Amino acid sequence: MKDFIIVMKALSDPNRVKIIKMLQHKSMCVCEIKAALKLPQPSVSKHLKILEKAGLVSSQKDGLWVNYHLSNGRSTPYTATILENLKHWLNDDSEIARLIEKIPFLNRKELCS
Repeated sequence: MKDFIIVMKALSDPNRVKIIKMLQHKSMCVCEIKAALKLPQPSVSKHLKILEKAGLVSSQKDGLWVNYHLSNGRSTPYTATILENLKHWLNDDSEIARLIEKIPFLNRKELCS
């Protein structure tokens, strides 16, 4: 039950759900997520840490950047199920749609300098 609660708590914040929805489209660094959500960097980092702890998000260092992406869902059966279902959920939400439209215009070289 502990793993289930960790996953559900990770998704209890709207900004963390938005991060998951954005990462469905591409790997992103903190600066890109920060710009899209208009949140301070420490808040974005905290959200990502919670999502990583729940097994929903993974990270990989790439030169100067740390890229965040959706995990493979193998950490618990809950993460796999949630990640698969979230692909189909909230796609008609206007706020999510606006975020997804921003993604191609986020230039990490400009944002992270």
